[in-house]
Amino acid sequence: MKLSRLILLSAIGMATLGASCSEERATEQENEQQEPVATTPEQDCQPIDRGTANVPEQKPTFEGQTRACEMKTDSTAYQVQVLTKSLKKPWAVEPLPDGNLLVTEKGGQMRIVSATGQVGNPITGIPKVDARGQGGLLDVALSPKFGSDRMIYWSYTEPRQGGNATSVARAVLSEDRSRVENVQVIFQAQPTYDGDKHFGSRLNFGPDGMLYITLGERSDIEIRPQAQQMNSHMGKIIRIAPDGKVPNDNPFVNKENHLPEIWSVGHRNVQAATFNDAGELWIVDHGAQGGDEVNKVEKGKNYGWPVVTFGEEYSGQPIPSAVTTKEGFVDPIYYWDPVIAPSGAQFYTGNAFPDWKGNLFVGGLRAQALVRLRIENNRVTGEEHLLKDRDQRIRDVRQGPDGALYVVTDQENGELWKISPKQ
Repeated sequence: MKLSRLILLSAIGMATLGASCSEERATEQENEQQEPVATTPEQDCQPIDRGTANVPEQKPTFEGQTRACEMKTDSTAYQVQVLTKSLKKPWAVEPLPDGNLLVTEKGGQMRIVSATGQVGNPITGIPKVDARGQGGLLDVALSPKFGSDRMIYWSYTEPRQGGNATSVARAVLSEDRSRVENVQVIFQAQPTYDGDKHFGSRLNFGPDGMLYITLGERSDIEIRPQAQQMNSHMGKIIRIAPDGKVPNDNPFVNKENHLPEIWSVGHRNVQAATFNDAGELWIVDHGAQGGDEVNKVEKGKNYGWPVVTFGEEYSGQPIPSAVTTKEGFVDPIYYWDPVIAPSGAQFYTGNAFPDWKGNLFVGGLRAQALVRLRIENNRVTGEEHLLKDRDQRIRDVRQGPDGALYVVTDQENGELWKISPKQ
């Protein structure tokens, strides 16, 4: 379908968007419970009971696209160590090669937490952030050459004249790790907009050495259609070189009215992204009410929002003119209805948990769980919700060099956990 028609469809008759997105609705009452229906072909398959679907009339495009069989890890296989409860609204955790951990706090602080849980002072030199709503200091990633260049990258909501938008900066972490030096802003999402939602902001270096940046479409009615517009960064995944330059093999380089940084199109608010050991980029996108989705991202592809999507508006009204599948758009590999509100993702590649190798871990804000997905031949064949008993909104999950998983929780007194094999 031609781009002009996509833009037209996405702009028709937008209904009033609810006041908050899926990650902000954790306090709402749970839907009335009912026994879910299995959609996988396995015998004796019982999905996790997520309750009544928000949009039960929407049907999966293919068998197994939602409510996969529940898996269960033996509770004796792992232990959870709470390293600290003294973080302030942490957003990301990035393990350092020596076992210490870089942590961002939404209010604008970046700290190092030791392997034993000692919380360091804020690292100085971080630019000012706009911490309203979902904004603030967001993701952090190490340079692929961190051992030699000591470079770190971070995403943040940059205050600008007339509003804000997601930006990415890089700098050298001082030898004593107390400050960042030679700060460079290497990417500024456009346009600037006066809002406080859907900044996306996960950072991943691919096996090609390029930096992949996920961006939200800013949620509000007047800007949401830009997820389908190629002269806007909103609702896109961006691919740039480590210095911010645009690679020549990006899909829309030298195309008129196409921003050359764009790698993929039609995303809502991606706060979970990770590469697997085959070098493929996978994301988990915040859907509307009943539309979180897992996608494998490919060069130049369109993932549909808001033209093709599962779910509904928070008002309960249909998403205007949207369908759940359409030729020319990529169907999600998996979706949740009701949502889990995904934030943070990690394919497990370590040796500490052999049974988890190759599984995708996703932080669940509304689900208040660490979600584990078994993926086979690009299909989700099993799902498990770990750590539900802790009643915590999980914001990020990363694998350390020791094979442990590190998790931060989304709260004023945020926690940092280490998940390791039980001794």
